[in-house]
Amino acid sequence: MGNGVVQALKQEFDIDDQWVSYEIHPETPAQGLDMAKRFPASSREAMMERLQEMGAPYGITFGNLKLLSNSRLALEASEFARDQGVFHAYHDALFHAYFSEGKDIGDLEVLLQLAVSVGLPRDSLAAALADHRFLSALEDGQEQGERHEVSGTPTFIIDGRYKVVGAQPIDAFRRILRKIEADSRA
Repeated sequence: MGNGVVQALKQEFDIDDQWVSYEIHPETPAQGLDMAKRFPASSREAMMERLQEMGAPYGITFGNLKLLSNSRLALEASEFARDQGVFHAYHDALFHAYFSEGKDIGDLEVLLQLAVSVGLPRDSLAAALADHRFLSALEDGQEQGERHEVSGTPTFIIDGRYKVVGAQPIDAFRRILRKIEADSRA
């Protein structure tokens, strides 16, 4: 959903976006965690309702999330995809696999299948994940996230001054971007 908002805003504003990998729940076990054990039913239902509402304008549908995946390998794979020039395609594939299809993006085989689907070399990604070649990029992302007090995803830091957390209406971004434009003309 974050990429959908950014792409829509790029039609109206001159935006240079930089995506940073940030692990919200690093304590999640490698095999993931049953959502029912992590979040109360009412909280899960409210979250899914809000996601459905926010995703609708962008044609995004959300499935019934049953597993909170450990995202570390997925984030490392995203950094590999960035290095290969297909970050957005891989990110979109991960997003769809997890939120729409309910796949476990902490599972190596799922990550490798998604890689092939966007033209990434399966064996090269497997080797990069095995030796944690992109772990330092994740560590840098964690430091940036902590500096900006990130507590949820997506979090958008705009112009280094404004923070927008979570799935927000596009008008929330427009207001900030218009303010920045007005300030730069003043």
